[in-house]
Amino acid sequence: MRERLIIIGASGHGRVIADIALKMNKWKEIAFLDDEKGKSSLGFDVIGKSKDFKNYIDNSEIIVGIGNNEVRQKIQSELEVLGASIPVLIHPNAVIGEEVEVGAGTVVMAGVVINCSTRIGRGCIINTSASVDHDNFIEDFVHVSPGVRLAGTVKIGRGTWLGIGSVVSNNIRVVKDCKIGAGSVVIKDIIKTGTYVGGPVRRV
Repeated sequence: MRERLIIIGASGHGRVIADIALKMNKWKEIAFLDDEKGKSSLGFDVIGKSKDFKNYIDNSEIIVGIGNNEVRQKIQSELEVLGASIPVLIHPNAVIGEEVEVGAGTVVMAGVVINCSTRIGRGCIINTSASVDHDNFIEDFVHVSPGVRLAGTVKIGRGTWLGIGSVVSNNIRVVKDCKIGAGSVVIKDIIKTGTYVGGPVRRV
């Protein structure tokens, strides 16, 4: 294990990642890369710009602390091509069931519950107090916002964003690159990419 963690992005999401890293007590040093070089964030220095990550590939673990799914995917894919060591960060107060798989670059935040036999892909955000029930499959670079509730045997397609407090009923499939509005309720499969709002959801 490498003793330094580099977080790309020093804004809100990056700071939450740093806070989780502190509580995990796994790294001796934590630092940020951000395009506003020179500032500090949560008491940690910004030691370079976002594009400088190549300089740290050989001696640090690196994670992308950017909330936008597309940007996070782009940067993490570059890291993977270069052979970077990309960790998984799980807050100590998260509850993780048996036979749960979590992909590289995914962050699981405080108060999250992930029940057994669930697979979560690479570069996902499982945000504060979200609930992911049994046998879910969350594909790569999905953002599950705070307070989201996913029932059992749900599949969420790559790059989808689930807004705060949204609910997905059991045995539902949501295709890739969708946006589900805050507080929305999904009770039928979503088979066409788009933006969906309401309860039950409608495409807008």
